[in-house]
Amino acid sequence: MNAKRATIDEDLRVAFAIRKEVFVKEQGVPLEDEFDEFDTLNGLCEHILVHYNEQPVGTGRIRFIDGVHKLERICILEPYRKFGLGKITIKALEEIAEERGASKVKLHGQTQAEGFYKKLGYRTSSNIFMEDGIPHILMLKELSSK
Repeated sequence: MNAKRATIDEDLRVAFAIRKEVFVKEQGVPLEDEFDEFDTLNGLCEHILVHYNEQPVGTGRIRFIDGVHKLERICILEPYRKFGLGKITIKALEEIAEERGASKVKLHGQTQAEGFYKKLGYRTSSNIFMEDGIPHILMLKELSSK
C-alpha cells in the first residue's frame, strides 16, 4: 500500500477513472460537476494515486484556495475501503501541504465520513451543507510543525 504523486497524463487518466467510478457511478454526482479546470498537471493542484498490491485503487488532490490547502476528490474504490487506504490518502495529501509550508488544511467531508476524519485529527467547523446532493461539512486540521 502506497501513495504516489500523479506526474504523467496516464496517472491522471487512472485517477479520473477511479473518481468516475466512485463519485459519478456509485454516488450519483453529475459527470459535469466532477471534473473541473484543476484536473491537470499544470501545478494548480497536485493529484495522488493510492495503490494496493501495485494496483491503483484510490485518489485525491490538494490545492491552495482562500489561503488554505484544501484536500479534495478523496476516494477509494469500494472493494478496497477496508484496508486503511483512506488514511494513507489523507496522510499523503497532508505531507504535500506540509512540504508547501502549510500550517493547516481543510476539506469538505461527506457527513457519513465525519467520524473517519475526526479519527485523523480533523474537527468539524460548519453546519451541514449540500454539494451535488450529498450532505457535507467543513473540516479543519492544524498540521504539526516540524
